Amino acid sequence: MEKHMKLSGIALLGALALAGCGSMGTSSSAPSTPTQAADGTMIGPTGKTLYFFAKDVKGSGASECYDACATNWPPLAVAETAKPIGDYNIIIRNDGKRQWAYKGQPLYYFVKDAKVGDKTGDGVGGNWKVAKP
Repeated sequence: MEKHMKLSGIALLGALALAGCGSMGTSSSAPSTPTQAADGTMIGPTGKTLYFFAKDVKGSGASECYDACATNWPPLAVAETAKPIGDYNIIIRNDGKRQWAYKGQPLYYFVKDAKVGDKTGDGVGGNWKVAKP
């Protein structure tokens, strides 16, 4: 009987260990939103600061930044499989590419932000401001 109790205890411990392992590694590594907040500003997946462009009409579903503007202010691109989530919607640019927008405002990076934490685009030309959640 003692042997049977030891085996039952071992089996129970093994089952509990396996049950605990079942929940391990099931969390998704995909972000819940296309941006994160850092120091009161929005950052993209690269960790760099994101910006809003004053000439974009909020909620229009369009960007006013193309060609040379888009070279200097790259849009926050959207993966093909991504879908709108919460305050984030997707606009289709005139080149057919998809861009993230936050509360109707398209989001951009600035090429002169060399490293994470740079905010050198804030106020450029009076048209660019750091995106804030």
